Amino acid sequence: MSERIERAREEMSKQVDGKVAAYFSSCVRCGLCAEACHFHVETNDPRFAPIYKLEPMRKVWRREQTLGGRLSGFFSSRDELREEDFAEWEELVYDSCNLCGRCSMVCPLGIDLAYMLRRQRSAFAVAGYVPEGMRTALQRTLELGSPMGVSLKTIDATLEQVEKRCGLKVPVDRKGAEYMTIFSSMEVVNFPEYIESLALIFDAAGLSWTLSSRAFEATNAGIQVGDNAAAREIVERIVSAAEELGVRYVISPECGHAYTAIRWEGPNLIGRPYRFEVVHILELLDRLQRDGRLQIGSRSDRPMTLHDPCQIVRRGGVVDPPRHLLAAVASGFVEMRDHGTMNWCCGGGGGVSANERAEQLRLRVFKRKKRQLDELGVDTLVTACANCRIVLEEGLEHYEMDTEVISLTELIAVHLK
Repeated sequence: MSERIERAREEMSKQVDGKVAAYFSSCVRCGLCAEACHFHVETNDPRFAPIYKLEPMRKVWRREQTLGGRLSGFFSSRDELREEDFAEWEELVYDSCNLCGRCSMVCPLGIDLAYMLRRQRSAFAVAGYVPEGMRTALQRTLELGSPMGVSLKTIDATLEQVEKRCGLKVPVDRKGAEYMTIFSSMEVVNFPEYIESLALIFDAAGLSWTLSSRAFEATNAGIQVGDNAAAREIVERIVSAAEELGVRYVISPECGHAYTAIRWEGPNLIGRPYRFEVVHILELLDRLQRDGRLQIGSRSDRPMTLHDPCQIVRRGGVVDPPRHLLAAVASGFVEMRDHGTMNWCCGGGGGVSANERAEQLRLRVFKRKKRQLDELGVDTLVTACANCRIVLEEGLEHYEMDTEVISLTELIAVHLK
């Protein structure tokens, strides 16, 4: 066995913590998780059952932490983790799981399968079994600061255009500002109007804010891949910049993955609490509206519905703020049948949107989202995640649906008093 695979086995063993062991011990193989996964529901492929995707980790748990496994280990190598396991399961682990956590919501025993698969990816990263697109995105992040290769020069050019359009100065490296905002590369490259909307809203609310030239990227490709050392480095860049500027809050942008990375995983990765508070942009906007600092001047009567980004709503707990905000600006807001914490993923989370190999599978399971929209007959879809926005637009175009996807933050900016 190669040294690399031996290290991967050791990593997998390390990832089987007490929580994972308790989950495996509790699982009764009822199959309910499969019915909550759009990859399984839309393909009827039993390999896409969430619990089956964890079979490599189950092997290690069974062999090392059960009496039967330890005894059988003397006579059989059946549960020994081999390189073939990494090769066989790589596609299941990275292509057919968005880490969305919907399967965890229906488990009668409360097993957090997304937590387990996130940990399992760490061993696959050590083994070198990671899709090329995701590996390249992480490499660019570490070397250039962004998974899409966005540099400070790109940021400066984008800010210059934003300032021309809105007539406001976007502050950079302002020490003592109360808020520091970070962006995902997709907002900078694909949706600079989001940055313009922030400038307009923060000016109207009288917010003291800034960007950091040292840490503007919110996306953490290390977490998506499962490379914990890289994930830690990316978080530390943001933490160091925020603490150097002395801000009280870091604003996570319209990016579900970024919110999970900096808000929930970040302190554990760096091994200490922050000296600031992380707040999602929707939480902040909701707070500003309730405090009377965000004045809405008009409402749209256009029928609209809301796509809940998994990492913000289901995994992150930001359930009510987007509904408060959308109801304030849209009298025609209607909910999908499965919404809130039970909404169906767009299909691009967990790094799948960066995995070119998974594109056809992702478009196939988008049928679940298509059905949600077809049931409502609404032609405007509001969301609060740049990655969701791109994936939704691709899926809608693929199925020739005449549905517009818009940002909730941008919608608020349009309807400012």
